[in-house]
Amino acid sequence: KHEKDTLNGVIAASAGNHAQALAYHGKQLDIPATVVMPTVAPIAKVDRCRKFGARVIIHGQHIGEAKEYAETLVEKEGLDYINGYDDPPILAGAGTMGVEMIDDVPDVDVVVVPVGGAGLIAGISCAIKTLKPDVKVIGVEPALCASYTAAMKAGRPVPAVFTPTLADGLAVPVVGPHAFEVARHYVDECVLSSEKCIALAVLRLLENEKVVVEGGGASGLAALLPGGPLDRPDMKGKNIIIPLCGGNIDTTVLGRVIERGLAADGRLVHFYATVSDRPGGIARLTTLLAEEGASIKDIYHERAWLQSHVDQVKVRCVVELQGLEHGKKLRESLIRHGYPLQWDLP
Repeated sequence: KHEKDTLNGVIAASAGNHAQALAYHGKQLDIPATVVMPTVAPIAKVDRCRKFGARVIIHGQHIGEAKEYAETLVEKEGLDYINGYDDPPILAGAGTMGVEMIDDVPDVDVVVVPVGGAGLIAGISCAIKTLKPDVKVIGVEPALCASYTAAMKAGRPVPAVFTPTLADGLAVPVVGPHAFEVARHYVDECVLSSEKCIALAVLRLLENEKVVVEGGGASGLAALLPGGPLDRPDMKGKNIIIPLCGGNIDTTVLGRVIERGLAADGRLVHFYATVSDRPGGIARLTTLLAEEGASIKDIYHERAWLQSHVDQVKVRCVVELQGLEHGKKLRESLIRHGYPLQWDLP
């Protein structure tokens, strides 16, 4: 937009990925970069922006509030705002991904794209539909921040209900107006993915592909997993492309996501069993768990909240299993041995 020597600097609001790109290129071009990031931005993304030399400002509960604050600095400091999901040149850049998809997989049938501010899917869908109109383009956004779905219902970008999600990179309360105008003409449909499916997708990619992908980047796969919104007959046997668009996830968050994925996969189970409070009561339970091949991850007994026999105690167990069938077998064994159960609690 300007020659380098006329720029006071650039600024953007971002949960992390666009912020890192702006910080990196600002350093390469020797242009001062400021990024405003919401409080929910992953620490890893914040740290990388600082390492690239950007001025980092933490403000707001989500990207919408961060953007509002960033816009006040545009006027106050004479900065140029670079929108990560709504600037036309950035939409065009996203379109190059669509061109590459057609080049690499000419017989593609469906492209499934994660949706946040709608910039990525706007560019990809425009390119795909221009080169190969018969290819379906489907968006996937987290059910906890369905801003594109809200915009489609209203016919224009509107604020959507926002709740923190594993797909933090997609948590944009209002889609970009330019992006929406492009996407609405080319995107065939948009579906919502649950937190359970997103966690499971991150786990599947880590275990099967040895790839670390953040929640937002894994949302496309999440929709296609068994039980997901795209697990349906018209998707079977099709050549499907899913961009894994983001690998910036905190180690601590990754640990929590893996545990949630294991729970969704039936490999981590939580239950209460009532046992005798006499010596050996818990020992007999743990012996049975061992015989059934369950590995105890956590165990805790509670006396105060059991309103029945005074010589009984509730035991809270978290066990690692091999999957849903193993869990079913363990549950049946515990019931058969006379243990009252509250199984697989939230």
